[in-house]
Amino acid sequence: MKVAFYTLGCKVNQVETQSLMRVFREAGHTVVEGTCDPDACVVNTCTVTAVSDKKSRQLLRKLRREYPDAVIAACGCFPQANPNAAEQLGCCDVIMGTGNRAEVLRLVEETVRDRAPKLQMDDALHRFGFETLPVGLDTGHTRAMLKIEDGCENFCTYCIIPYARGRIRSVKKEIAVAQAKELAAAGYREIVVTGIEISSYGKDLEGETLISLLEALCLAVPEVRIRLGSLEPRTITEEFCKTLGSYDNLCPQFHLSLQSGCDATLKRMNRKYDMERYETSVRLLRDTWENCAVTTDLICGFPGETEEEFAETLSSIERIGFSAMHIFPYSKREGTRAAKMLNQVPKYEKEARTKRAGAAASAARKRYLNSFVGKTVSVLFEEESDGVWQGHNKEYLLVELTHDSDLKNQILDVAIIGVSERETLIGRMV
Repeated sequence: MKVAFYTLGCKVNQVETQSLMRVFREAGHTVVEGTCDPDACVVNTCTVTAVSDKKSRQLLRKLRREYPDAVIAACGCFPQANPNAAEQLGCCDVIMGTGNRAEVLRLVEETVRDRAPKLQMDDALHRFGFETLPVGLDTGHTRAMLKIEDGCENFCTYCIIPYARGRIRSVKKEIAVAQAKELAAAGYREIVVTGIEISSYGKDLEGETLISLLEALCLAVPEVRIRLGSLEPRTITEEFCKTLGSYDNLCPQFHLSLQSGCDATLKRMNRKYDMERYETSVRLLRDTWENCAVTTDLICGFPGETEEEFAETLSSIERIGFSAMHIFPYSKREGTRAAKMLNQVPKYEKEARTKRAGAAASAARKRYLNSFVGKTVSVLFEEESDGVWQGHNKEYLLVELTHDSDLKNQILDVAIIGVSERETLIGRMV
């Protein structure tokens, strides 16, 4: 059977798709590009915003038009949060949510044989135990992802994900370590530790925390970089910094979710910190890892956000000095508390604030990039184009180097001599 896979949304979806591709291959099936007239199409969907739902629906309809004889399988967050909407599309042969992912193999195989529609759904909030899937192995890449956790219990007022993913479930430490070793043996030089809310790793396991897992991973694969996914500010404590600061293979890039730089807005979002706690986390990181990268996400125009509140956010961007920011206008997501809040900010104002925040973020990024000029950094090289090699340093800044040798998958020291207009670091070989 020829199977094409499609992924929408976050890194967790990406790593799950890679795992499912391996499950299908090991069952004897061939993973193909969509243009190869597949027997089945498996779509790992997203539902984080209304726009995500729209993209999921559009892709499923498009695949049905292009491959009328193929089995179309919709899995993931969109059908989990919207099972009726997925059914009403009328173009899906298999519909399943975010639980028991490996079951999609059986459902697709059966549907290819009997052409009878299949629906498999559970209640995400009553799901227990972490589903361990095999790690995806694509030897063409230098960086791999390791999923350590699923689910979220923060229940932010703008977010539907706890209802689509369920409560916290963590992989056992020994399994995560074994998978990291498998990735290292396959030749990967960097592992990104990811999950829906990795800061809560171990909440369901006795005696385990994110700190204990990261220490075990750093020790298990000392030749491999360990990079962290998104963290909650509460994760960064003196214990976190003291324990992990001595591991050279832990990348000093920390994505601390912000969402707003105003305490009143954070409270309406039901975030579990205020700006004093957030900035304490940043200070602890910078006291431990000199010139570390602190990246974040920001929502502009959250319901009720006044100009004065937004001004506090702008001030926080300038004060903290992020190395990179993902900035979005607030998108109303039906089914969340925020969608019902009064004082929704007009679209034009949300877009204007997004641009203003983007300008402040760009200025901060340029300052951070220029702080590397004259320094020597360690770069993992990934790809080459017209004699120019590109790779990332430990802080996840893109470095460009002109060189005529094959540098792919090598970690080398590079002297930074400038910053390009594309906001990349220009280097020369040491």
